[in-house]
Amino acid sequence: MANDFCVSLINNNSVVSSISCDKCIKIVDFISNFPNSEQIVAVKINNIINSLDSYLDYNATVEPIYLNSKEGSEIYRRTLCFVLAAAAKKLFPSKRLIVGHSICHSYYYTIFGQNEILQEEIILLKNEILRIIEQKLPIESKTIPYSDAINLFSNQNMNDSVAKLNYICSPFVKINSIENFSDLFFHPLLINSSQLHTFDLIKYENGMLLRFPKTSTPFVLQNFIDEPKLFKTYKHYNDWGERLNVTSVSDLNRLIINRKINDFIDISETHQQKCIADIAEQIIKSKKIRVVLIAGPSSSGKTTTSKKLALELMANGYKSKVISLDCYYAGRDKTPIDENGEPDFECLEALNIDLLNQNLIDLFAGKEVIIPSYDFKVGMPFFDEKNKMILEENEFLILEGIHGLNDKLTPKIPNELKFKLYISALTQLNLDDSNRISTKDNRLIRRIVRDAGFRGKSASGTISMWPSVLRGEELHIYPFHNNADAILNTALDYELSVLRVYAEPILSCVPPSQKEYSEAQRLLKFLQNFSTIPPTEIPERSILREFIGGSSFKY
Repeated sequence: MANDFCVSLINNNSVVSSISCDKCIKIVDFISNFPNSEQIVAVKINNIINSLDSYLDYNATVEPIYLNSKEGSEIYRRTLCFVLAAAAKKLFPSKRLIVGHSICHSYYYTIFGQNEILQEEIILLKNEILRIIEQKLPIESKTIPYSDAINLFSNQNMNDSVAKLNYICSPFVKINSIENFSDLFFHPLLINSSQLHTFDLIKYENGMLLRFPKTSTPFVLQNFIDEPKLFKTYKHYNDWGERLNVTSVSDLNRLIINRKINDFIDISETHQQKCIADIAEQIIKSKKIRVVLIAGPSSSGKTTTSKKLALELMANGYKSKVISLDCYYAGRDKTPIDENGEPDFECLEALNIDLLNQNLIDLFAGKEVIIPSYDFKVGMPFFDEKNKMILEENEFLILEGIHGLNDKLTPKIPNELKFKLYISALTQLNLDDSNRISTKDNRLIRRIVRDAGFRGKSASGTISMWPSVLRGEELHIYPFHNNADAILNTALDYELSVLRVYAEPILSCVPPSQKEYSEAQRLLKFLQNFSTIPPTEIPERSILREFIGGSSFKY
């Protein structure tokens, strides 16, 4: 019998009610006390995400996670992937269905060793998912001994899960199960298949897309908008990973344990540098381009990419100068206000567009200009004679900032003079066949490490402002990436094994009393999948050095 304890139900930072208990209780039994309880997909117990079938026998605060929240949307998508994996294992037990990258509110899937997923296979999979949903099957989480887990996944021909357990050995293993299918537990899922209501499976290229709703509209599938340039970039890196036999965390851990990681680091860095060299060659061949506009989401490595591209251009006999769009902030008093009453420094209107365009026109005409500087402390631009610039005939201007791909940034500059480069950390590694690594998680961990090391910001501070960063990217970057002339993947497949060394102590400092604790703990558990790599093995000009320090570049 448990001792008496109290459960406080909190919603929107307000106490809904308090429950006094004298025995263990199940979350799902009192979830109806919250408003709109039918939309609750999980809860936070003392700031840790738990599924609705969790039990409580201690003092706790319980906060609902709704379907139309970031966490709720992620739980829905993970459960959908889990059910698809169960359907595939039942229909095609000898095949490996592998999750890939995201594209327009969808995940791209392929079958390992099969050139194409056939339309009839997609129909069978969709019908099996519908059967699972209609039968309202329970999704259960449980912990089993290590040896039982090895036997379970071996019998299901899930060799990638077995390989993962070979490198991260624990006496007990947590799994998710539905009917006769089980998979490794990474995060909480929905507790019943009937909660999956909106999805689709459609043919795409040689694979298929698992479509899911947008977070803000959880019962509606958005119209599919193709992203062919992004898909081509992903495919290039996926094919590269397959050729090297490094497509999952277990593959990476194998190289680390067998002391073969140094070669892979060199190969990864060389491959990325070759991609930058190819872009430089593309710029030079045009004969008309004067400005390279580089844009990408936060922590993509825009600064280092600019410097590396400048070196590649120089290696071909062309000089370049680099400018950040931050120099062209109009001033705090001229910055639009967002919906929260705060200055919106990420919107296009926060920049002095007229001055930027006039500077570019003058530079291309061979005139000397003074590039503005911006004082972030006082919130005002200023002009310093030391920042005079002139662009010679054989020089390129490299301009980096979040609005680079938006034509409204440079409306007075002819298109033939512009080269638009989109960059992002598009990791091709998976945790295993059914669980992908989010590119946003990769970038968030990069930023946490950099902010703590060079900006004096705690992990909780970075995590708290991350949703705002993502909203800005949705508004100002992603709508324009199809405008890019080239896309560069700045992810290095080994980097999370290095970032773990820095991120773990930073994330461990987030106390349970802070709301960011939940995300910090999720990231910590995620990083535990990676064996570590000593930072001393990382080249001084690696993009990773922008975040961990020790770069030979000056920032």
